[in-house]
Amino acid sequence: MKVALMGSQDIISVTNILIPFALSCLVFVIVKSFWQRIPQGLKRLPGPRGYPLIGNMLELGKNPHLTLTQMSKKYGDVMQIHLGTRPVLVLSGLETIKQALTKQGEDFLGRPDLYSFQFIGDGQSLTFGKDSGEIWKAKRKLAQNALKTFSSSISPTSSTCLLEEHVSKEADYLVIKFQELMEEQKSFDPYRYLVVSVANVICAMCFGKRYSHDDQELLSMVNLGNEFGEAAASGNPADFIPVLQYLPSRTMKAFKDLNQRFNVFVEKIIMDHYTSFDKDNIRDITDSLIEHSQNENVDENANMKFLNRKIANIVGDLFGAGFDTVTTALSWSLMYMVTYPEIQKKVQEEIDQTIGRERKPRLSDRSMLPYTEAFILEMFRHSSFLPFTIPHCTTRDTALNGFYIPKNLCVFVNQWQVNHDEKLWKDPSTFNPERFLAASGTGINRAESEKVLTFGLGKRRCIGENIGKGEVFLFLTTLVQKLEFSVCNGATVDITPQYGLTMKHKKCERFQIKLRS
Repeated sequence: MKVALMGSQDIISVTNILIPFALSCLVFVIVKSFWQRIPQGLKRLPGPRGYPLIGNMLELGKNPHLTLTQMSKKYGDVMQIHLGTRPVLVLSGLETIKQALTKQGEDFLGRPDLYSFQFIGDGQSLTFGKDSGEIWKAKRKLAQNALKTFSSSISPTSSTCLLEEHVSKEADYLVIKFQELMEEQKSFDPYRYLVVSVANVICAMCFGKRYSHDDQELLSMVNLGNEFGEAAASGNPADFIPVLQYLPSRTMKAFKDLNQRFNVFVEKIIMDHYTSFDKDNIRDITDSLIEHSQNENVDENANMKFLNRKIANIVGDLFGAGFDTVTTALSWSLMYMVTYPEIQKKVQEEIDQTIGRERKPRLSDRSMLPYTEAFILEMFRHSSFLPFTIPHCTTRDTALNGFYIPKNLCVFVNQWQVNHDEKLWKDPSTFNPERFLAASGTGINRAESEKVLTFGLGKRRCIGENIGKGEVFLFLTTLVQKLEFSVCNGATVDITPQYGLTMKHKKCERFQIKLRS
């Protein structure tokens, strides 16, 4: 508030400080770039020239994934741009990305020290945190094991795995809810109901609790998730122009606030778990992490705050991995279903012939539903709603495709370019699930499916990938098994992506849903 109420003299004083600072930064960047020595036999990174202080920011426009894809056609799969005063390596091309993230994975394992990242999990987030050493690897392995255990374990109340049980309950709820809504009104937007159901699944696995859909605690979590996505989508110029860190920003203030609120929310749940913890009855992922922390031979009282924060960071990352991506994937799936009703019919016919309409779909059905799997793959490819991975950072001086890559260089991985590369795909702008079917039509062409980039590659690959894919399959098959999706007569469907951390389609409130006859 003090900054917002500064007088004219204060503003002049701040300006007198910031202008010389900005000029000093500019001179430093220019000198550093000029004197950077390139090892013999390697080439300097190609790329477009930028403007002082802002670099290539203006050129990127509203759709950076499209702009950088066009730039890659001129400068190649390995190029450098400048965002503000920060140089950024942009990787395109499937083989180049594989080389960097898998074959040279340790070289590209880091995260850049972006200003906004330090406020996500207090800078200790598994997903956004800068650390990539042995402690990070141990925490990541712990998170992966916990997620796997509480998704694939057999439910004590049924013969299905826990993930199937949780998704089945939520999908059944959605079928009933959609029917009720159609009786009350002619059309509606299913997204607002999908997002709550998906959040409930990850809550069940992380917190051992399924909420009613009007529960304020659950709705608070959903709102926080949506706010985070919106704040991240708007970007933060201070990540690339450091001097802006010292100026007031409503967007940055909101971003800090929502991360703080989420931390408080998760830590409260963790403290409740500590109160009722029973080592002989591990109920969920949070209990599993508490058990692990108690086996670390530390003074629990002296380190309680540290342990809570460590668990909160892991739970927060798992919630994020199992929430926005799954919700966005399902929303896109329904948009493609109503845009291409003939494809929806093929998916439903395959489910009818293989499963029928009485038995609930199971994860084990995936291999028996190749067209449905092909549809999901094409949804991921065509929408490319995760256009870039979360930025990487080089951990050491290295080389790629004959170019010298210095340590601590921020790296953007353009997944959208790969998923729409004319060298890899025939008619990439066409939505065509058949491209993923084997020649016999009875299975998936694995070579084609492995070309789709959605969850990243290598050691930073999304820890929730397998769970997310399983959720999308179970939700989608359960819904289209029972329901038919369409839009009102005369309504238009716009599937043009809107750029963001995860790209959404425009809202469509003209959905019509009915029980299949």
